[in-house]
Amino acid sequence: MKVAVIGAGYAGLAAAVELAAQGISVTVFEAARQLGGRARRVDYLEMALDNGQHILLGAYRETLRLMRMTGADPAELLLRLPLQLVIPGRFRLQAAPLPAPLHLAFSLLTARGLTWGERISAVRFMSAMRRRNFRLGDDIGAGKMLTMHGQTGNLRRYLWEPLCIGALNTPLETASAQVFLNVLRDSLAGSREDSDMLLPLANLTHLFPEHADAFLKSHGGKIIHSQTVLAVKDEAARFSLEMRPGTEKFDQVICAVPPQRLAALTANLPELAQARAQVGHFSYQPIYSVFLQYPAATCLPRPMIGLYGGITQWVFDRGQLNHEPGLLCAVISAEGPHQTLDHDELAQRVNDELRATLPDLPQPLWHKVIAEKRATFACSPDLQRPGQVTPLPNFYLAGDYTAGDYPATLESAVRSGVKCAQLILESP
Repeated sequence: MKVAVIGAGYAGLAAAVELAAQGISVTVFEAARQLGGRARRVDYLEMALDNGQHILLGAYRETLRLMRMTGADPAELLLRLPLQLVIPGRFRLQAAPLPAPLHLAFSLLTARGLTWGERISAVRFMSAMRRRNFRLGDDIGAGKMLTMHGQTGNLRRYLWEPLCIGALNTPLETASAQVFLNVLRDSLAGSREDSDMLLPLANLTHLFPEHADAFLKSHGGKIIHSQTVLAVKDEAARFSLEMRPGTEKFDQVICAVPPQRLAALTANLPELAQARAQVGHFSYQPIYSVFLQYPAATCLPRPMIGLYGGITQWVFDRGQLNHEPGLLCAVISAEGPHQTLDHDELAQRVNDELRATLPDLPQPLWHKVIAEKRATFACSPDLQRPGQVTPLPNFYLAGDYTAGDYPATLESAVRSGVKCAQLILESP
């Protein structure tokens, strides 16, 4: 059996690793020079920046499993911290070292920046959702759901809104309440370890993709870089991948490209019409990463802090995380007024907001803005997402946009790739 995987993001690599581990001959085609898709290293001034600053969770079981399988040790590559949301001078929540569900209740009841009534309201909300098994009869906007359950004021402002935007990359009012509840179910409401934050200590390409590449090579697979697959044709129970130059034939195909590329790539496959129609209705949300290089002695009070009242949402200290002294990375998720600013204006705005919280912060030496304008699909209520199985036998779809409980995250991408591989392994 010859299997082709189109796309070397986390979804495609997860599928390839799972197949190669079972002795399947797999070839991965990647249009870019770098591995990782929308979670990759970006080289700048002899430094390894990232296209986005991802936070993993302890609940990311498949991602952690595949990291270990390929020799990427999570203990060395990820800083594990108890869940902590800190907005200096405004809000602080930290998971308590207690067994679930006491760890969550204690954390909410001791959160700083909330009134006692707001803390009780948060506990009651999570208890009510747990009794419902975190399921809604009908999906609605996350903002509307929170209002219905009295999650307002600072509770909404400092806790639920940052969590929703950070996880779903979609504004609270237009985000899917059901998907948000899925995230809460498997993180905050899971075991104490599930809610742990895992902050990368290496660039995103090294975190898993480079280890996956080495694993594939040692198991008879291969990745072909800078090779764009232009189209796929179904030819007598085999698939022909058209490239420049030449074509190559495979028995099974896993299509792990971004949803924006699906229409052109599968235009010759009428069986994929429904999937093309579904992604054709997608809208997209951006993620901006603003890197600010300060003098080497500059550091944050902790590896990650939140900001409120401006456009900046989270700030990461790359000196504490990636051995890049003085380098801070500000993350701005979802749409907003920041999109109207040019990169110099945006960097200055972020610097001003940082100085409002950290008044002793010096002026940056340089800045770099990485704007992923279609970073994820907008995770809106009742969004119809294509499944991994398609009507075309032996042709599968992988990616964080495919059907699943989670929004567009590394874990949802990895899970989709693993599922495609398992379907091939189980096929007659």
